[in-house]
Amino acid sequence: MLRGRWRTAGSALARVILVWAVSTLTMLLLAAVLPDFHLQPDPGGAGGDSITRIGLTAAWGAGAFGLLSALVWPVVVRALLLVPALVLGLLVFFLNGSLLLLALYLIPNGRGEAAPETAVVVAAVMSAVASATSTALAVRDDGAYRRRLYRLADRKRRRQGRRGAPGAAESAPGLVFLQLDGVGYEVLRRAAGAGLMPTVAGWLDRSHRVTSWRTDWSSQTGASQLGILHGSTFDVPAFRWYEKDTGEVVVCNRPSSAAALERRASARTGERGLLALDGASRGNLFSGGADQLALVLSVSARRGPGNRSRAGYFAYFSDPANAVRTFLSFAAEVAREIGQSVRARLRRAAPRVSRGGLYPVIRAFATVVERDVVVAAVIGDMLAGRAAVYADLVAYDEVAHHSGPHGHDTDQVLARLDRSLALIARVTEHAPRDYRVVLLSDHGQSPGETFLGAYGLTLKDLVRAGCGLPVPRRAGRTHSGAEARAAVLTALHRPVEEGERARPTRGPEPVVLASGNLGLVSFPDVPGRATRERIERDHPALLSTLAEHPGVGFLLVDGQVLGPGGAVARLSAPGEAEELLAAFGPGAAEAVRRTDSFPHVADIMVNSAYDPATGAVHAFEEQIGSHGGLGGEQGHPFLMWPTVLTAPEEDLVGAESVHALLRRWLREAEDGPQVPVADRAPLTDRRPAAARPLVEDHPSEGVRSGTLPSVQVAGQDEKH
Repeated sequence: MLRGRWRTAGSALARVILVWAVSTLTMLLLAAVLPDFHLQPDPGGAGGDSITRIGLTAAWGAGAFGLLSALVWPVVVRALLLVPALVLGLLVFFLNGSLLLLALYLIPNGRGEAAPETAVVVAAVMSAVASATSTALAVRDDGAYRRRLYRLADRKRRRQGRRGAPGAAESAPGLVFLQLDGVGYEVLRRAAGAGLMPTVAGWLDRSHRVTSWRTDWSSQTGASQLGILHGSTFDVPAFRWYEKDTGEVVVCNRPSSAAALERRASARTGERGLLALDGASRGNLFSGGADQLALVLSVSARRGPGNRSRAGYFAYFSDPANAVRTFLSFAAEVAREIGQSVRARLRRAAPRVSRGGLYPVIRAFATVVERDVVVAAVIGDMLAGRAAVYADLVAYDEVAHHSGPHGHDTDQVLARLDRSLALIARVTEHAPRDYRVVLLSDHGQSPGETFLGAYGLTLKDLVRAGCGLPVPRRAGRTHSGAEARAAVLTALHRPVEEGERARPTRGPEPVVLASGNLGLVSFPDVPGRATRERIERDHPALLSTLAEHPGVGFLLVDGQVLGPGGAVARLSAPGEAEELLAAFGPGAAEAVRRTDSFPHVADIMVNSAYDPATGAVHAFEEQIGSHGGLGGEQGHPFLMWPTVLTAPEEDLVGAESVHALLRRWLREAEDGPQVPVADRAPLTDRRPAAARPLVEDHPSEGVRSGTLPSVQVAGQDEKH
């Protein structure tokens, strides 16, 4: 045992010396090519400027910089946690440059100097080179690889004794639930079959099954994730809705609204949530009852020590190389989005929405910063031996809203997400307990031209026209309320006020809100839910104007479904609604019937038209890939699980049924190892065989070998 410890210590010392040597050479090279960076500012000093003295100067500087980065950087980052996350990202370079200037100051005889702007560049390059060298050495040494990953674990959790030491194996396996936000079942199947997601294809080939499940009418993250994590989607009619009793607009991605919805769900179920027992919630709208939180919107509005949602930033940015690399990737993603947007305009792609303003920054935050921080937090949880982890990766959903759910832009995002999954799979080899990785999504995305683009007016304009109110000559655009926007505003400590004001003025004018291709119309001056008779008396032309519009599929008003051509179906009459809503797929009538029972259902619920031949809908927001209502792939997310877990016994309808299944899997894990299922078929799908080409008919190269790609901890965009 003593010999093994000496061997480990010797190996670690050799790696430190090698990284130091590479950093020294890097500093020498930078001094040679950068005009404002010198290692011999006093050539007339004693000893001259021999190669040996210059080399010793570089070694001093590289060593001091590495030591300061290891000791001072974590303290600085923790002190800056109150700074907005994106501002912290901008400060990374300047802080790193300051450390380099301090390191040069500590060189004996003052033999190092750099201009401040040059110091920023030198520090960034040296951090990246040192990180890459350390990672390359660690890849060849499992113990070193594990120790490098350990540095990403939460420091506070370590101080509390939850170190998750490799020798302290847990008796029961843990579960990691990874939500690929907005990735529909068909999108996942195509991506795995086409080789875009080799890790997913490999799991399907060897160890996992996948099936689709059906969302509620409100096919969006707020409802689905609330149901999955807290077991209730009751009274969540849309992504945003107006509540007459309080006079407020509830928006699922507003921190105060998310906190209120979480409290309502917990009160209804009488339980804290899926993750209440030794769980962690990462990058989600809701906590799931977990004690370990990072980037969780429902707690982000808290003040003081109770808000631990920002802990994930410290766990990740405590490594300066991670901070530099993520910021560089962030800048590259902004440039990538601008380039893709320009190309789309030049080739006059249709449909198309505006992608300017803040959007490139929002996209880069969702696809780089949030991804890196969330993946790092999951790695820390696994190495700490957490029993259950639920994390949301929002990258695909954000890009699909603006680029469309199918195409080159989203294919690139799916490929990068797969590399993150490969990294997490690699970490399972070093975790102190066995882990079962479950992939799932909260909804899909349906393509289609926006309502404004197709008809030249917004839903609000149409409602005002039907009410006899003045309509602006020029239609204004309806803001896109994608989930990632709230994460960016929260990171900037900015209030999240999506759509209408938090408290619309009570009066005769209707409040019109949009949630993808689902619209909601409420009359603040009418107490309770407005009856059809009251609406027709106050606004005789409104219902017919909406129902007969070619961009509208159907309306829900006071327990009745209204369709084109004067069609009316009572939800209480058996079969009537099923016949009228048949084009929207199985279960559409039941989903509408359930929403009709909600206390805060809008006076008029408007679902856009849907073309079954193309799967297209018309979003009432500025989105060419949308979700929120009925129609197409948006209502068919996926669930993918290891075959050691019990398969669903029946069709999964609604997020509450997914919650029940995940709870069952957690109980199975507590009961001990399970016997693998004999049938290892990669897909489970209840549709007719002719309608579902199997993934194994188009296997991806390299996924049957049983190997996983080796990728870098903090730079998932790079392959090694």
